[in-house]
Amino acid sequence: MLARVTTFALEGLEPRPVTVEVDVRTGLPAFTIVGLGDTAVREARERVRAALLNSGFEFPMRRLVVNLAPANLRKVGPGFDAAIAAAVLAASGQVPLLSLDGTGIFGELSLGGEIRSCRGTLSAAEGARTMGLQRLLVADERAGEAALVPGLSVGAVSDLRELAAVLSGEREQRSPVVEVALSHLPAPGLDLSEVRGQGEVVEALVTAAAGGHNLLMEGPPGVGKTMLAKRLAGLLPPLNRQEALEVTKIHSAVGLHSETGLMTQRPFRAPHHSVSVSGLVGGGSVPTPGEITLAHRGVLFLDELSEFARNSLEALRQPLEDGEITVVRRAGRATFPALVTVVAATNPCPCGHAGDGDRCRCDPQALAAHAKRLSGPIIDRFDLFATARRPKASEMETQPSPGLVTTERASTRVVEARRLQSDRWAGSSFGVNSEASEADLRECGQVSAAAFKQLSEAYEKGVLSPRGRLRLLRVARTLADLADSPDVEVDHIFGALSLRVRDTHR
Repeated sequence: MLARVTTFALEGLEPRPVTVEVDVRTGLPAFTIVGLGDTAVREARERVRAALLNSGFEFPMRRLVVNLAPANLRKVGPGFDAAIAAAVLAASGQVPLLSLDGTGIFGELSLGGEIRSCRGTLSAAEGARTMGLQRLLVADERAGEAALVPGLSVGAVSDLRELAAVLSGEREQRSPVVEVALSHLPAPGLDLSEVRGQGEVVEALVTAAAGGHNLLMEGPPGVGKTMLAKRLAGLLPPLNRQEALEVTKIHSAVGLHSETGLMTQRPFRAPHHSVSVSGLVGGGSVPTPGEITLAHRGVLFLDELSEFARNSLEALRQPLEDGEITVVRRAGRATFPALVTVVAATNPCPCGHAGDGDRCRCDPQALAAHAKRLSGPIIDRFDLFATARRPKASEMETQPSPGLVTTERASTRVVEARRLQSDRWAGSSFGVNSEASEADLRECGQVSAAAFKQLSEAYEKGVLSPRGRLRLLRVARTLADLADSPDVEVDHIFGALSLRVRDTHR
């Protein structure tokens, strides 16, 4: 007898429907799986056999062939186990054959018959809705995640016995209840009120959050660069539901998930400077997301920027410009989103004290070698530069006052600036100033003629590249939004120029 059921393979972040076909017929006992599966798929034979027997079902001692179609699509991981087991039960007459119609099944099996969650459950749910399936049966652990997809009936099953009972109609399908409120709650204790003596850097941080601009902080060790970067996520506005689904889908694809199913906080990723190219931008024999994609819609913090491998940093150039990255490998290709706000911190010299009085002991050769660690194209990808300086003793002793900048107050300014941008760019494929083209800014950005003249003068002096010119105009638009100004004026161009100038301390 032949049985068919639908499951899903993950290709990058995208679901690919897979039809599990099981044929059981008279012959010498055999259990064969075909269809371009990896080692985990081939090992499903042992998991499925043990799970069926340990769950009290009969394993057919006949010739059993499992085909995963289409045969030219590479199948990776254990997410096909539950679908294979269900099709075996149907093909051997232990559950109704028609019960598999319109049903998708996704999950791994333990030897005892428990159904375990698999990475990519949210993608599988989106695939089931796209295919028009009536329902999707998944593991208890990830049912809430799958239920985030509207227009799809999701059933939570704990083990193979419950799966068979639901398919046979002996038990009602358990549907998870998902009630997730998107909130704007920064991490406890990470407040700007704790920052001392870094007013200019705090303002640059607010500007970066308001417009989605990349920021490079430079300064001696221990002055608070990392402390400031960790507070950026708390300044960003809350995720809307579509953005939250995007973030959840990415994290689901790598096996990370929230207890509530939906990721409600903007991600903050801080990879160590020893990270590989594939770890940073994505890769592997089967393309998987890297840190820049895991930070999508959030913050990617690169501490000790000059210590990162040169090839790792250079690999960031294209995704920072395009907002996405395509990884091509022999096993296939995948495109991952990479809309991130990058915040980087670096020391001004090998000893870290250049520009800090006469404390620097680096010779000219060491300074020149340090400067070459960051290429011009990488530096040009940053919109804002800020110098963190050693606070004075009087500043360190200052107690919190009513006028002190707090995360709550700064966040209010950021949210209002983002609202203005959302209204301005409504109907566009983007929503923040950092993604706007010059044509967009000319058409909708209300840039005064005097401001454009000042921008042209700065460009003619050679201090800006064509890319830098556009990035400066974007920052000026953000400064105007923070000032609640409908037009970009000369003062905003000057402000953007002051944030664009990098203090090299040399």
